Amino acid sequence: MTTTLPTVSTKFVKNSLALLCLALSPLAPSAFAQSGEESRVVSQIPGFDFSKLAAPAKKELATVLTDEFDYCGRPMTLLGTLKKGDSCKHTRRLVSWAAHEAEEGTPAAEIIVALSKHNASFAAKRTTFKLDERTCQGPKDAKVTLVEYSDFECPYCNAARPILEETLKNRPVRLCWQAFPLSAHPNATIAGQAALFARDSGKFQAMHDALFDNQTTLSEAFIKGLMKKIGLDVPAFEKAVAAKKYLDELKASKDFGVAAGVDSTPSLFINGRKHGLGFSVETLSLAIDEELEWQSANNSWPVN
Repeated sequence: MTTTLPTVSTKFVKNSLALLCLALSPLAPSAFAQSGEESRVVSQIPGFDFSKLAAPAKKELATVLTDEFDYCGRPMTLLGTLKKGDSCKHTRRLVSWAAHEAEEGTPAAEIIVALSKHNASFAAKRTTFKLDERTCQGPKDAKVTLVEYSDFECPYCNAARPILEETLKNRPVRLCWQAFPLSAHPNATIAGQAALFARDSGKFQAMHDALFDNQTTLSEAFIKGLMKKIGLDVPAFEKAVAAKKYLDELKASKDFGVAAGVDSTPSLFINGRKHGLGFSVETLSLAIDEELEWQSANNSWPVN
């Protein structure tokens, strides 16, 4: 069965990754870079069709395939294990991801670093979150829980909403919100307080959606208007704000996030493991499949 390259729905989060030293491989990148053999390197790989990739993408992908070793532990390069035709699902998923990253213009060095961090995250110590079910959606007994750190004035968080909503709709996962108001956003803190007040009033999701739907016009007065439309007690909210009732909780949420590795919004954790492969429906689905396979194999990668 031939694996076709996934279509990226939305790709907007790219961390600045440092260039690391690349591992030695039987075929050095310069060899095919100089001889123009990248098309040959990525051709005739069982189960994959890279023929539609642009020439620059083929060059970057060829570097990845010849520099990286098999992700399931075989003592051979990715190219070597793919040519055998029996590579593991984990390796095939990540090669497919690497291919569409190369097509998006991501340099091979950045792809390799991202995949290295992704692989290392599975065996690393995971974060245990104290979640409030009132800010969660999806089945409580889901095998995969997504924890999102978010800011209501962050445009990237708003762009992530439909991706997360589609993932929640089509995959049996649980999604939980955590506050991470950024100091650069003037209304993030008051919006965060409004969300927590709505949570305590049993209307978190309605407030969450209203804040994002009106992201560019938020102000304290506007937020109070939203609360009135939703049916929340505005005078009670004003008293809570005056008493600074939710500020400690917002700070604690942010501090915990920083300790867990949050350095931007949105930041997503998959069963306590920080997700670093970007935001798209396809990429999140890949990451969920990765997590489920890791669990089913008793926290390891099966060879095939």
